[in-house]
Amino acid sequence: MIIGIGVDTSTISRIEKSIQNEGFLPKVFGAKEIEMFAKRGNSTQTITANFAAKEAFSKAIGTGLSGFKWSEVLVLRSENGNPYFVFEGEILKKITAENWTTHVSLTHEGGFATAMVVVEKI
Repeated sequence: MIIGIGVDTSTISRIEKSIQNEGFLPKVFGAKEIEMFAKRGNSTQTITANFAAKEAFSKAIGTGLSGFKWSEVLVLRSENGNPYFVFEGEILKKITAENWTTHVSLTHEGGFATAMVVVEKI
């Protein structure tokens, strides 16, 4: 059963400016994401796509942006590049208690990054 669907588009230039703030990355992204960004050359496109995924996730679960700690919702990539969520802390407890699974799709083109998230009860 689908719990929610969320979509978000973020402007790459906006996130590029935010990255200049020293506290932005550790506030919004988990350590494993920051490590992945470094391995990918700190691509602003990748960082923006992950940001969009977190916003889309908040829409899919219906909590808004303050419903979870952003750095506890990680968007990583498999060996072949497919994105997937990893949850930590309180949001992991909620996901587990609710018996939810998540799906995420990312794209970036022409100065924008877009994410679509589906949350379903299994």
